[in-house]
Amino acid sequence: MGNAGNAGSPPGTGAGGAARFAVNQETVRQLSLPELAAACGDLGVAGVGLWRAPVQRYGVAQTARLVRDAGLTVTSLCRGGFLTAADPAGRRRALDDNRAAVDEAAGIGTGTLVLVCGGLPPGDRDLYGARERIADALAELVPHAAGCGVRLAVEALHPMFASDRCVVSTLGQALDLAERFPADRVGVVVDTYHLWWDDRAPAQVERAGRAGRIAAFQLADWCTPLPAGVLLGRGQLGDGSVDFRFWRELVTAAGYTGWTEVEIFNEALRARDGREVLAETLERFRAHVL
Repeated sequence: MGNAGNAGSPPGTGAGGAARFAVNQETVRQLSLPELAAACGDLGVAGVGLWRAPVQRYGVAQTARLVRDAGLTVTSLCRGGFLTAADPAGRRRALDDNRAAVDEAAGIGTGTLVLVCGGLPPGDRDLYGARERIADALAELVPHAAGCGVRLAVEALHPMFASDRCVVSTLGQALDLAERFPADRVGVVVDTYHLWWDDRAPAQVERAGRAGRIAAFQLADWCTPLPAGVLLGRGQLGDGSVDFRFWRELVTAAGYTGWTEVEIFNEALRARDGREVLAETLERFRAHVL
């Protein structure tokens, strides 16, 4: 599979490769799936990253029909993961949920399932053991995902999320897990929000590119002060500290030819008109990424 994303290229976003704009559903979560499809059509946006909860509410088959009729490419499905449970019952539940996520990804026509791998279970302080449980879970999930034509994409999250959301905190750690499996089965996500600070990340992007491991490329800005709870602290492109052209050039040099998904969790953006936010995001992409 290499570093290529799903086929198709939207109009009006300049050169190919990592210049191909896609909007992640969370950026404009105030839009229903039909509203999102209509807004993308009006603005010439051809790629969307979807999330499981709204897809489940709308229906997998109905979502597949909607995006197909709208001419949209589903660039990824978020999210699987949370694979660090130490107890047998928790492990079984996680594996069952991830198999369902794989089925949903295949059902809506995307080959990429993004994994947020999970934090430490209550009372657990063993980061290394938690990462090994992720590797064990991937080994169980890969055959099912392969049979469905879905690639698992391990996402490293900023270290501030290590305790509760993801013990995989660097791109190097994500690659260490992914490289236990064939490149067309397990890749990694390059997300600027989580990686922009790490001076080791450029070398790891190069490493991922050489091995054909870049499964997804996502953008959000880093703005301070962070809000309470930090989860909804992602900024609109250009509002914070991230050098997006640097990252686009980095993944392009590494051989990535897939879509670039803008994925922003931000309450202020969600409080605005969704079509307006999508149009602004596309303009910010042209100004700060291209």
